[in-house]
Amino acid sequence: MLNKHQGDDVASLMARIGRRARAAARPLAIATTAAKNAALVAMAEAIIRREQDILDANAIDISNGHGSGLSASFMDRLKLDAARIRAMADGIREIAELSDPVGDVIAEWDRPNGLHIERVRTPLGVVGVIYESRPNVTADAGALCLKAGNPVILRGGSDSLHSSAAIHACLVEGLKTAGLPQDAIQLVPTTDRAAVGEMLKGLGGNLDVIIPRGGRSLVERVQNEARVPVFAHLEGICHLYVDRSADLDMAVKIAVNAKMRRTGVCGAAETLLVDRAVASTHLVPILDALRAAGCAIHADAEVLKVFADAQPATDADWITEYLDAVIAVKLVDGVAGAIEHVETFSSHHTEAIVAEDAGAVERFFNEIDSAILLHNASTQFADGGEFGMGAEIGIATGKMHARGPVGVEQLTSFKYRVRGTGQVRP
Repeated sequence: MLNKHQGDDVASLMARIGRRARAAARPLAIATTAAKNAALVAMAEAIIRREQDILDANAIDISNGHGSGLSASFMDRLKLDAARIRAMADGIREIAELSDPVGDVIAEWDRPNGLHIERVRTPLGVVGVIYESRPNVTADAGALCLKAGNPVILRGGSDSLHSSAAIHACLVEGLKTAGLPQDAIQLVPTTDRAAVGEMLKGLGGNLDVIIPRGGRSLVERVQNEARVPVFAHLEGICHLYVDRSADLDMAVKIAVNAKMRRTGVCGAAETLLVDRAVASTHLVPILDALRAAGCAIHADAEVLKVFADAQPATDADWITEYLDAVIAVKLVDGVAGAIEHVETFSSHHTEAIVAEDAGAVERFFNEIDSAILLHNASTQFADGGEFGMGAEIGIATGKMHARGPVGVEQLTSFKYRVRGTGQVRP
């Protein structure tokens, strides 16, 4: 049924999807932990069992991507292999092992009049996820929303439609196995951009929250046009700062990993800041290691004086998410200079400091307002799986409701339960 709905049919298609999701919301909200976990385990098993089907579908997307001239970083996010498929299944199993947040009592207290008050986690409702290129988001988002008791409507990018459909079939199989509503996880079966517009309108009141996962243009459109709440997920302009107290070997290792482990992920470092006090000892070894790993260097004027194998940085470099083997490099006046640069240019996603000076670390942590801050560790740890969440839908960079990796707890709201013994208010 892929891509069979175009033009005027899209509105009616999306309305049906919204109604089916809303109908699944109540039974899913009261589903037992055992039923949800059984569905998740069955999903993981189906993904492993259908590995070849997923790879065959991905091959179609990869071929189409080459034909349409997608960038290398885009192709890396799109590509699946046996290891990535196993990682998807493992992530779903980890979600099954997590504590069920629904019904969890966050806080409770007694009032002088005898009322007992509880704040209790509840599902958010119907979640819409709009994402680009990464087919693994289909599995991550579907599984996380299920564990949190939320139906989810998935609208993947046209470039990953076949891969996402093959993965989605495994998720539906898991729902069937556990006797849960199959409409709890729906994949929009069309590449028509009008489907996104319908989701932004709220699907007739049937959509409770939207999570965009993609580039700046997608996120800005969602934030500007959505009539339902949005979990902000801006681009990852992530910084790595090497302090004067940094261990050189550690700084080299972290810098190469932060930039080059996977250049196309949002946690990849895009700007390297080096304390001017150690420019003569730390700068060149770090840049040599990055160049040896295949990274292009865009350097400020001071850096160019000591490292000629680079091109001059422009103002645009400090606000660019390369998602490629390119990094912007600048010398700064200690931790104060690093903080000033980060707070001026960061997208408030992830920043890291390499330092042995505890005072510099605490100042970096206290004065930088980003969702994730790391000390002596690669920015590539900005990932829900690495945080022990099993997976994530994305890294939220806003300040309302969810911030950082969006896992099962972030996909819940809460309500108050008040128990009395006949009290009336005077």
